[in-house]
Amino acid sequence: MKPCPAQTLGAFELLFAFLGGVVLLFIIAPLAGMALRTTFSDLAQTAADAEVRGSIALTLWTSMAATLILAIAAIPFAYLLARRDFPLKRLVTAIIDLPIVIPHSAAGIAILGIVSGDSFGGVAVRRLGIQFVGGPAGIMTAMAFVSLPFLINAARDGFAAVPERYEKAALSLGASPARVFCTISVPLAWRAILSGLILMWARGLSEFGAVAVVAYHPIVTPVLIYERFGAYGLKHARPIAVLFIGVCLILFVVVRLLARRQTNVAR
Repeated sequence: MKPCPAQTLGAFELLFAFLGGVVLLFIIAPLAGMALRTTFSDLAQTAADAEVRGSIALTLWTSMAATLILAIAAIPFAYLLARRDFPLKRLVTAIIDLPIVIPHSAAGIAILGIVSGDSFGGVAVRRLGIQFVGGPAGIMTAMAFVSLPFLINAARDGFAAVPERYEKAALSLGASPARVFCTISVPLAWRAILSGLILMWARGLSEFGAVAVVAYHPIVTPVLIYERFGAYGLKHARPIAVLFIGVCLILFVVVRLLARRQTNVAR
């Protein structure tokens, strides 16, 4: 087939293109300005700071761990939401979106009330030897709380797009529901699930409010940026922000490329 010839944009579409350019400029301009004001020597000095490196590593692995641990329950739950109607389903979907709506400092206070002091959760985690307040477990909990809706919603939409006739055909041939889920539903919805996992991880990486309330120390990078800005000003906070954004951008590009490669191999 011959490629379709390029079509000229009409006046209406040119208006849309202009508005799109405004949106892109709104996103790119602050980031570009921040990067251009940061010299290579500032970046090198920041990268040599042990506290900065430690905070970036902590932020990356806690967000990834929170995403993978919660995915074990969130993905099957998303499938249930996509395939079944049940009483109060609309209320359940509204509850799932609550962490996106409420202030994240309030989310941190709510989590702190569950896992600290003499509360049932606090007593239980202390008996298990887990330190939530001021520990990596608390950081992961805060990150997962505010980012979980992105995974559930993306996976639910992915499962909803899978034709049910494929699953019913496999069931009629004797496959178990678990096998149908693992070999048909998940592979066909994999792109949406992967997008949800990446979105959840990215949202966890950027979380500040809830993490600062639950576990200010050990310090994650968003909290460190705020701390350096408050103590030393923009000049000392900006290189950390640029370095952190650069590391996250590289990781996201690598993950996307690996995902695309796996998809092409599967085809």
